[in-house]
Amino acid sequence: MSARNETPHTVLQKLGQKKCNGSWDASTENMTIPQIMEVAETKKDKLTGASVKARSLEVMGTCVSMRIRIEGMHPKEAIAAVKNGDYDSHFN
Repeated sequence: MSARNETPHTVLQKLGQKKCNGSWDASTENMTIPQIMEVAETKKDKLTGASVKARSLEVMGTCVSMRIRIEGMHPKEAIAAVKNGDYDSHFN
């Protein structure tokens, strides 16, 4: 799927998976905000965000194309929730 040093590979490692499902209907993968933050910190030299929150949003964007839910939500919903401040307690 991806080179070993790219964000999708790191996400798969965090999930303990070799690959993700091909459709939203079949997807069972789910990440938590703390897991997203761990990936963001691991990849901080490769991501462009200036803060943990910004880098976490980049990782969440990767989850959109990988069809991985975040906190049980579709990634776009989770991104909106983070931007809305619903998870600010994690980023402070």
